[in-house]
Amino acid sequence: MAEKKYDLSEILLTQEQIAARVAELGAQITRDYAGKDVLLIGILKGSVPFMVDIMRKIDLDVEIDFMSVSSYGGSTKSSGVVRILKDLDSDIRDKNVIIIEDIMDSGLTLAYLKGYLLKREPASLRICTLLDKPSRRTADIKADYIGFEVEDKFIVGYGLDIDQKYRNLPYISWVKE
Repeated sequence: MAEKKYDLSEILLTQEQIAARVAELGAQITRDYAGKDVLLIGILKGSVPFMVDIMRKIDLDVEIDFMSVSSYGGSTKSSGVVRILKDLDSDIRDKNVIIIEDIMDSGLTLAYLKGYLLKREPASLRICTLLDKPSRRTADIKADYIGFEVEDKFIVGYGLDIDQKYRNLPYISWVKE
Protein backbone atom coordinates (compact mmCIF):
# COMPACT_ATOMS: atom_id res chain seq x y z
CA MET A 1 0.00 0.00 0.00
CA ALA A 2 1.40 3.39 -0.98
CA GLU A 3 2.07 5.90 1.79
CA LYS A 4 -0.37 8.81 1.79
CA LYS A 5 1.28 12.17 1.08
CA TYR A 6 -0.07 15.50 2.26
CA ASP A 7 0.43 18.90 0.72
CA LEU A 8 1.43 21.45 3.35
CA SER A 9 0.63 25.08 2.84
CA GLU A 10 2.60 28.11 4.02
CA ILE A 11 3.99 28.47 7.51
CA LEU A 12 1.30 29.97 9.77
CA LEU A 13 3.49 30.42 12.85
CA THR A 14 7.28 30.41 12.82
CA GLN A 15 9.48 28.78 15.42
CA GLU A 16 10.41 32.27 16.66
CA GLN A 17 6.77 33.40 16.98
CA ILE A 18 5.92 30.25 18.95
CA ALA A 19 8.93 30.63 21.26
CA ALA A 20 8.09 34.29 22.00
CA ARG A 21 4.44 33.51 22.82
CA VAL A 22 5.36 30.49 24.97
CA ALA A 23 7.70 32.74 26.99
CA GLU A 24 4.86 35.26 27.47
CA LEU A 25 2.45 32.53 28.61
CA GLY A 26 5.05 31.10 31.01
CA ALA A 27 5.57 34.56 32.53
CA GLN A 28 1.80 35.07 32.88
CA ILE A 29 1.37 31.70 34.62
CA THR A 30 4.31 32.55 36.90
CA ARG A 31 2.61 35.82 37.89
CA ASP A 32 -0.83 34.24 38.32
CA TYR A 33 0.47 31.48 40.60
CA ALA A 34 3.18 33.45 42.43
CA GLY A 35 4.22 31.59 45.58
CA LYS A 36 2.31 28.43 44.63
CA ASP A 37 3.17 25.11 43.04
CA VAL A 38 1.47 24.03 39.82
CA LEU A 39 0.74 20.67 38.25
CA LEU A 40 0.79 20.69 34.48
CA ILE A 41 -1.23 17.94 32.82
CA GLY A 42 -0.16 17.38 29.22
CA ILE A 43 -2.67 15.84 26.87
CA LEU A 44 -0.80 13.27 24.79
CA LYS A 45 0.57 13.24 22.22
CA GLY A 46 0.20 16.65 20.61
CA SER A 47 0.92 18.79 23.67
CA VAL A 48 4.40 17.39 24.34
CA PRO A 49 6.55 20.03 22.55
CA PHE A 50 4.41 22.86 23.96
CA MET A 51 4.45 21.36 27.47
CA VAL A 52 8.23 20.93 27.45
CA ASP A 53 8.77 24.50 26.28
CA ILE A 54 6.23 26.17 28.56
CA MET A 55 7.30 24.37 31.74
CA ARG A 56 10.81 25.75 31.20
CA LYS A 57 9.33 29.27 31.14
CA ILE A 58 7.37 28.91 34.39
CA ASP A 59 9.46 30.13 37.31
CA LEU A 60 7.68 28.10 40.01
CA ASP A 61 7.83 24.58 41.40
CA VAL A 62 6.21 22.57 38.62
CA GLU A 63 5.01 18.97 38.64
CA ILE A 64 3.95 17.24 35.45
CA ASP A 65 1.66 14.40 34.55
CA PHE A 66 0.02 13.20 31.36
CA MET A 67 -3.31 11.95 30.11
CA SER A 68 -4.12 10.37 26.79
CA VAL A 69 -7.61 10.86 25.45
CA SER A 70 -9.21 10.22 22.11
CA SER A 71 -12.17 11.73 20.36
CA TYR A 72 -10.87 11.43 16.82
CA GLY A 73 -10.00 7.77 16.21
CA GLY A 74 -8.35 7.74 12.77
CA SER A 75 -10.39 10.65 11.45
CA THR A 76 -9.66 14.34 11.00
CA LYS A 77 -13.01 15.22 12.60
CA SER A 78 -13.90 14.67 16.27
CA SER A 79 -16.39 11.87 16.89
CA GLY A 80 -17.66 13.68 19.99
CA VAL A 81 -17.12 10.54 22.08
CA VAL A 82 -14.22 11.02 24.51
CA ARG A 83 -12.26 7.99 25.67
CA ILE A 84 -9.55 8.13 28.33
CA LEU A 85 -6.68 5.94 27.13
CA LYS A 86 -4.24 6.88 29.94
CA ASP A 87 -5.28 8.47 33.21
CA LEU A 88 -3.16 10.46 35.66
CA ASP A 89 -0.49 8.82 37.80
CA SER A 90 -0.86 11.38 40.59
CA ASP A 91 -3.57 12.65 42.92
CA ILE A 92 -4.68 16.19 42.03
CA ARG A 93 -6.71 16.93 45.17
CA ASP A 94 -5.88 20.45 46.47
CA LYS A 95 -3.37 21.09 43.67
CA ASN A 96 -3.29 23.99 41.22
CA VAL A 97 -3.80 22.17 37.93
CA ILE A 98 -3.27 23.51 34.44
CA ILE A 99 -4.30 21.33 31.51
CA ILE A 100 -1.82 21.81 28.65
CA GLU A 101 -3.36 21.21 25.24
CA ASP A 102 -2.04 21.67 21.71
CA ILE A 103 -5.26 22.88 20.10
CA MET A 104 -8.76 23.69 21.27
CA ASP A 105 -11.15 22.84 18.47
CA SER A 106 -14.75 21.82 19.18
CA GLY A 107 -13.97 21.97 22.90
CA LEU A 108 -15.78 18.67 23.51
CA THR A 109 -12.67 16.84 24.75
CA LEU A 110 -11.61 19.65 27.08
CA ALA A 111 -15.13 20.18 28.41
CA TYR A 112 -15.30 16.48 29.23
CA LEU A 113 -11.81 16.49 30.79
CA LYS A 114 -12.52 19.58 32.87
CA GLY A 115 -15.64 17.99 34.37
CA TYR A 116 -13.81 14.71 34.90
CA LEU A 117 -10.88 16.37 36.70
CA LEU A 118 -13.00 18.75 38.80
CA LYS A 119 -14.54 15.67 40.46
CA ARG A 120 -11.05 15.03 41.91
CA GLU A 121 -11.20 18.33 43.82
CA PRO A 122 -8.15 20.29 42.66
CA ALA A 123 -7.52 23.66 44.36
CA SER A 124 -7.87 25.23 40.91
CA LEU A 125 -8.16 24.03 37.34
CA ARG A 126 -7.27 26.08 34.28
CA ILE A 127 -6.67 25.36 30.62
CA CYS A 128 -3.68 26.48 28.58
CA THR A 129 -3.84 25.85 24.85
CA LEU A 130 -1.25 26.71 22.25
CA LEU A 131 -3.88 27.14 19.54
CA ASP A 132 -7.53 28.12 19.75
CA LYS A 133 -9.94 27.51 16.88
CA PRO A 134 -13.11 29.27 18.15
CA SER A 135 -14.95 28.95 14.82
CA ARG A 136 -15.27 25.19 15.49
CA ARG A 137 -16.39 25.43 19.14
CA THR A 138 -19.50 23.41 19.97
CA ALA A 139 -18.90 23.05 23.72
CA ASP A 140 -19.33 25.93 26.17
CA ILE A 141 -15.71 26.20 27.28
CA LYS A 142 -12.90 28.73 27.08
CA ALA A 143 -9.19 28.44 27.69
CA ASP A 144 -7.59 30.56 30.41
CA TYR A 145 -4.31 30.88 28.52
CA ILE A 146 -4.22 31.00 24.72
CA GLY A 147 -1.16 31.07 22.52
CA PHE A 148 -2.71 31.94 19.17
CA GLU A 149 -6.15 32.00 17.59
CA VAL A 150 -6.20 30.13 14.27
CA GLU A 151 -8.57 29.72 11.35
CA ASP A 152 -10.53 26.56 10.61
CA LYS A 153 -7.74 24.67 8.84
CA PHE A 154 -6.20 21.28 9.57
CA ILE A 155 -3.12 22.42 11.51
CA VAL A 156 0.12 20.41 11.74
CA GLY A 157 3.56 20.90 13.28
CA TYR A 158 4.94 21.55 16.77
CA GLY A 159 3.21 18.44 18.11
CA LEU A 160 0.11 18.48 15.92
CA ASP A 161 -0.18 15.70 13.38
CA ILE A 162 -2.09 14.06 10.60
CA ASP A 163 -1.73 10.27 10.64
CA GLN A 164 1.12 10.70 13.17
CA LYS A 165 3.15 12.79 10.70
CA TYR A 166 4.56 16.34 11.01
CA ARG A 167 4.63 16.46 14.84
CA ASN A 168 8.38 17.17 14.63
CA LEU A 169 8.08 20.36 12.58
CA PRO A 170 9.43 23.30 14.63
CA TYR A 171 6.78 25.59 13.11
CA ILE A 172 3.03 25.39 12.45
CA SER A 173 1.57 24.87 9.00
CA TRP A 174 -1.67 23.47 7.62
CA VAL A 175 -2.67 20.68 5.28
CA LYS A 176 -4.26 21.68 1.98
CA GLU A 177 -7.55 19.87 1.44
